[in-house]
Amino acid sequence: MHTTALLIFCFFFLLVTFAGFWAARWRRPASGMGSLEEWGLAGRSFGTWITWFLIGGDLYTAYTVIAVPAALYGAGAIGFFAVPYAIIAYPYMMLVLPRLWTVCHRHGYVTFADFISGRYGNRWLTVAIALTGVLALMPYIALQLVGIRVVISSIGIQGEWPLATAFIILAAYTYSSGLRAPAVIAIVKDVMLYIMVLAALIIIPIKLGGYARIFELANQSLAAHTPPATIFLRRGQFLGYSTLAIGSAIALMLYPHTATAVLSAKNANVVRRNAAMLPAYSFLLGLIALLGYLALAAGVATKDTSAAVPLLFLKMFPEWFAGFCLAAIAIGALVPAAIMSIAASNLFTRNLYGAFVRKKMTPQQESSMAKVVSLVVKFGALVFVLWLPTPYAIEMQLLGGIWIGQMFPSVVIGVFTRWFHPWALVAGWAAGLASGTAMAFSLGLKSSVYSLHLPLALGGTYAMYAAVPALLLNLLVSVVLTLIFRLTKIDPGTDVTDASAYIG
Repeated sequence: MHTTALLIFCFFFLLVTFAGFWAARWRRPASGMGSLEEWGLAGRSFGTWITWFLIGGDLYTAYTVIAVPAALYGAGAIGFFAVPYAIIAYPYMMLVLPRLWTVCHRHGYVTFADFISGRYGNRWLTVAIALTGVLALMPYIALQLVGIRVVISSIGIQGEWPLATAFIILAAYTYSSGLRAPAVIAIVKDVMLYIMVLAALIIIPIKLGGYARIFELANQSLAAHTPPATIFLRRGQFLGYSTLAIGSAIALMLYPHTATAVLSAKNANVVRRNAAMLPAYSFLLGLIALLGYLALAAGVATKDTSAAVPLLFLKMFPEWFAGFCLAAIAIGALVPAAIMSIAASNLFTRNLYGAFVRKKMTPQQESSMAKVVSLVVKFGALVFVLWLPTPYAIEMQLLGGIWIGQMFPSVVIGVFTRWFHPWALVAGWAAGLASGTAMAFSLGLKSSVYSLHLPLALGGTYAMYAAVPALLLNLLVSVVLTLIFRLTKIDPGTDVTDASAYIG
């Protein structure tokens, strides 16, 4: 038991708990939070800085702080794919998200599935997009709880009651404060995270003899792994590395929690400014990744690679500062877990339940249902973590990343053109989902890099991120069927969105 670390950890956890409940009063409108737009999007009132913290807190989760260094700790240079994918993502977000925000704001849309419903007028395509989002979010929320559990166990607390307690606190302040709670906590979390990473990358290298020595020791340690790895990409990893970066960048913007954070901005210029400012987080991510090599060089030995960073802090820092760092990681789980549960409840309320109930709900009824669903989502994630082995959550998250990328033709291309037929998009989505899932299961859900065997005339075998060939199949099916459906004059549905919202 690391008593001092535990006390510091508890202090900061209580601090953000208080902030989460206080957030219910922060910027609260006189009319209260009786609508889904107020509870789930904070009334679309956030300016540049709050949105920056919220999106950063949303995308850079506790499991990012644990899993990215763990990838380098266990597999070497391939784990650095997270850095170029973040760099690719922000120009892509600059092009797409302001336009999506404008359309969604003009029509009062709360989710990207709302946009699909208005753009294509097809209930089944809307349900497909909403269902994909909810299914992809569940293991993602579970991974945040896994991150908290890793931190708690590294301090020396055994049993599941601390995790259950953290869940109850998270559920309570999310229920009462909505999106305002993670927005407030994200500010605390990001400040702590920058302090943690900068301290680790200055102090630990000094103790270990500098970065040249760290890379040398890390390379020696990786060579002894099974299979052996290095701090450089091997020739056969180039395509897998690049497609992981590209595929992950495509998916990043399509996750429902990204949509929730973006749609809470008060205008499209806030979204543009954030796309310009968010590369600061890419710099942070590159620094976070190096913690994996620091753990190797420091001689941290563990079979659970997820524990490498917590064990590094406990080994190299005084207990009080190790407690601060571990609190930063745990708080980093609370922000995205809250936003993800809100995003999932918005999708269920508006686009799954709402798609099949003929009677339109009042804003108060929508808000009440979303609050209850957010509790159910968090409870489901907790059960997932408590009753299933941790690798299941990681493996399901691999599937989630493959699935979410299949929304690209409907959402991203759909915001620029209405050319695709909605039924062709449904068929393409199904083909992409089925092929991506089949590739992941053929790998035993242990990896997402699939060896695609093509005829020798086309180059033979290509090892790539499974989401990419699945998306290419999706696009092919969507294009071919759109041409067929147009020739046969099958009803393409009605676009009820305002054409002027797409201009500029």
